[in-house]
Amino acid sequence: MTLTDTHHATAWQVQSLTLSYPDEEFVGRLPLLRAAIRTLPAPLTAPLTAFFDHVAATPLTDLAASYVATFDHRKRFSPYLTYFAYGDTRKRGMALLRFKHAYRAAGLELDDGELPDHLAVVLEFAATGDPVVGRRLMLEHRAGLELIRLGLRETGSPWAHVLESVSATLPPLGKREHEAIARLATEGPPEEEVGLAPFAPPEYMPRPQGGS
Repeated sequence: MTLTDTHHATAWQVQSLTLSYPDEEFVGRLPLLRAAIRTLPAPLTAPLTAFFDHVAATPLTDLAASYVATFDHRKRFSPYLTYFAYGDTRKRGMALLRFKHAYRAAGLELDDGELPDHLAVVLEFAATGDPVVGRRLMLEHRAGLELIRLGLRETGSPWAHVLESVSATLPPLGKREHEAIARLATEGPPEEEVGLAPFAPPEYMPRPQGGS
């Protein structure tokens, strides 16, 4: 499957929107989103179509509750990519700064209300900002991204379809990636190292998340 720059931009934009909190505005966009993915190859289109079908058949209140229960209350499905590499440690602050610096270099300023490593934000950046850097950020955190995908699929979450589509825009997993995913699944994100001074100002440190 050969993907063009247009394929990537379209897919990442649509995927970004589908990973945002489901509200009436999102449901109203469904016809436009369905139309946008018609030009994409099947590995990208099929899972997104399955997700849109689920959205269309699910009451909005149930969909919203499912979103909160999945992404806000379970760390194993955290949409914040640096969590899987650094956990809730001080080192994560520097990783978050790196994301912010990448966005600023492309002329984009992120709203302070959202952390820069949220997958929806990274996808939006890759689609409309700098596709090369956006793709690299996803590849650097591929193990975490794939662990989210596998976990969502295991629990039968409809958002597994979205992650399947995201994964299909990236290169096939190699031996090294499979080993990194298996290691992360076994060991989990790192825990705080005692005695380390913060690597970034407190305002760039992640806010506490809900329990797993």
